[in-house]
This record gives sequence, structure tokens and C-alpha cells, in this order.
Amino acid sequence: MGKTSAFGYLRVSGKGQLGGDGFPRQRAAIEKYARENGYEIVRYFEERGVCGATEWERRPAWSSMVQNLNGVRTIIIERLDRMARELFIQEYILRDLRQRSVALISAMEPDLDSDPGRVLFRQMMGAIAQYDRTMLTMKLKVARERKRAATGKCEGRKFYGDLPGEAEIRDRIRATRKAGAGLQAICDALNGEGVRTRFGRQWMPMTVARIAER
Repeated sequence: MGKTSAFGYLRVSGKGQLGGDGFPRQRAAIEKYARENGYEIVRYFEERGVCGATEWERRPAWSSMVQNLNGVRTIIIERLDRMARELFIQEYILRDLRQRSVALISAMEPDLDSDPGRVLFRQMMGAIAQYDRTMLTMKLKVARERKRAATGKCEGRKFYGDLPGEAEIRDRIRATRKAGAGLQAICDALNGEGVRTRFGRQWMPMTVARIAER
């Protein structure tokens, strides 16, 4: 039975660490896991001197890896803190990869899906997100009723794509996402072309997700 193709992702946070044991140690852990579990690392992506708290538009190796999956559905890292330091960011990335049917494996943390702390965190974040959605709906409803009482009409905030010039970008985001592109890859493409959001800002994964999933 053939081995499953996988990418290896490595990161060191400081320029001074480039000549240290960071990359060799991470590569050894990834290769050991791959060898013992039936994976073949077909390509490595190295983030050289990038802090774990750095914004994702400054992660060239990660962006390149996501844009070059081409059938590879597994990414192996040494530890989750090589991907990002904050638990929230780690879980957001894991969720994004799952939605695209890409498995992220930590060689040193094999029980990501069953870890009680992470399960609790996901439940908490889901509850908080639901609360935020409910409160926003209530606030918008009250605001619409107040405006309707004052002016006799209220249309409410329009979804992205309803205003002139937005439909083409909305349709492009949905089609690209449906074809399997990652949220960060879509952001990188739009930002690279100078396309801005309705409010003139750069595109972020959460904004793209809302448009793609609506």
C-alpha cells in the first residue's frame, strides 16, 4: 500500500535562529512521524525568521503552501506553536483546514481532536459566537424599528454584493472558495490586486468566509 503524500511546515521566529537547530529538529520530528505513520513528505515549506504572532499576510511560506496543495490533503508540523502561538489562531486555522478537507497533524501532539481543553475551547467559542450573532440581530432590529418610527422606512444594511460594483467580487470569492481555495489564499489574491473591501480595507479571512458561506 502506497504512502500518503504530505507537506511539512517549519518555522523559526528570529533571524538569529536560522543557523540553529530549529529547522533540523522540526524536520527530524516530522520525518520520524511520517515514517512511522505511512506518510511521505513531498515538499517542505520553511518560514524563516517569522514571529508566531505575525499577521498571516506576512507568512509567505504558509501562503505558498496553501496555494500549492494540488491534491495533497495532509500538513505535518512539529508542534502547533510552530504554526501560531495563540490558541484562538490555532483553532481558527484548524477549522479552516477541516472545511477544505485538509488534515493538520502535529508530530508531538497527536490527540488534537480529543484533547479536553481544546474541545472545551471550541464549545466556548461556538457559544460566544452564537451570543454575538444573537445580540447583533437584536441591536439591528431595535435600530431598524427606531429608524422606521422616525422616518417611516428602513431598508437595513445590505449584504456584500448588493451594492454597485460588488457582485463580481462576491461571485469570484464564492466560485474560488467552492473550487477549494483557502481563505488566506483568496485574501492574498484580492489584496495583491489592490481590491479593497466595501470600507476600503484589506481582505481578512473572516470577511471572505462570511461572503463565501452566505
